[in-house]
Amino acid sequence: MPGPAPSANDVIDRQHVSLPWYESLNPVVRGGHEVALLESGREFFPALEDAIGTAVDCIYLETYIFNDDPSGRRVAEALAAAARRGVAVHLIVDGFGTAPGDGQWQQTLRAAGVRLQTFRPDRRRFALDRQRLRRLHRKLAVIDGRVAFVGGINVLDDWYDPNHGRLDDPRLDYAVRVRGPLVAQAHVAAARLWWEVATVNRSLRRGADGKATGWPTWLQLPDPVASEVTSAGRVRAALMLRDNLRHRRTIERAYLRAMGRARHEVLLASAYFLPGVRFRRALLAAVRRGVRVRLLLQGKVEYRLPHYGTQALYDELLRGGVEIIEYRRSFLHAKVAVIDDWATVGSSNIDPFSLLLAREANVGVHDAAFARALRARLDAAIEAGGVPIRLQSHQRRPWPVRMMNALAFLVLRVGVALSGAGSRY
Repeated sequence: MPGPAPSANDVIDRQHVSLPWYESLNPVVRGGHEVALLESGREFFPALEDAIGTAVDCIYLETYIFNDDPSGRRVAEALAAAARRGVAVHLIVDGFGTAPGDGQWQQTLRAAGVRLQTFRPDRRRFALDRQRLRRLHRKLAVIDGRVAFVGGINVLDDWYDPNHGRLDDPRLDYAVRVRGPLVAQAHVAAARLWWEVATVNRSLRRGADGKATGWPTWLQLPDPVASEVTSAGRVRAALMLRDNLRHRRTIERAYLRAMGRARHEVLLASAYFLPGVRFRRALLAAVRRGVRVRLLLQGKVEYRLPHYGTQALYDELLRGGVEIIEYRRSFLHAKVAVIDDWATVGSSNIDPFSLLLAREANVGVHDAAFARALRARLDAAIEAGGVPIRLQSHQRRPWPVRMMNALAFLVLRVGVALSGAGSRY
């Protein structure tokens, strides 16, 4: 078995490091990072494809949705080209977010020998099983253990929505490209999840599409993960993971700590927003301390239940002095925040699915310059497509909308209770 994991200082000081598969994934704020903000697929996909194109050893890519559209096919071609060069390419898709099939992207990957696994294949689409909600929602890529991508962007074209078809304006979302010590931890997280999913699928005789493939093989523990950890900049950052074992509340606690310390501004953008009591109290407490609190939320109806359920919270928040802006130019898929000089970009919404059930990944960035850059992007989005919600106009909404708000909120609360996690929310 590998020896004990190196300390944080060892990770920063050495050019390369081999971390054991059981390395702790607790969030640790370290310096020495370069963190680049990427807005939507127009910036994210070219950066990801460039990194894949330079890979020489291994690639890990995790995504909730891998769609058979122009962006998905380009990413598939890049992964296939890497596999043909001899790079070990590992791809995990979620069994609910990515429907089984044999599209062009699957054919491309299969022909090139890309290693594909499905996280919890969804065999019974309409079954009432709370375990089905424990999905792989994080979007994480690690290339050669030297660069990582973390964010909210699926492998899905900006101009297309699986439920609504062609969009008039591109979807708004964010990711970060990270170089530096944090990448080693992301590499361990990706390799560990690959091992877990592959082992479970083998034991249940599942293939990449969830179908039986033969007898299970002997359990093999993964090898240590070799990563480049050279200091790449001056930014302090931490990888924050959420799972259903040891890191259940990592991301939520980071938000609560940052809001509790806020002195000037809280600017939060979330595609799906249904926070628990503690989160709402933290927002309102910040306002009472004189902090400006702004929420950029989904304005277009993507899914009716979360859309109308979220609006049921508006009255409490608006009365408490929170500013609410609905983004109506296109679909908002961002999961980011700027709280004074702290910022986070990742896959976690502020709702029960992300904070209680799904596997998520965020990067917390402790850097004033990065916070200013993200704030400027969000301010530009608000200017281009944001509609402020006023308390008086919200209170005058038609009674059918009020009824839908109340009913949707009730259904969502019942859903949280049935998930078994309601007592922690």
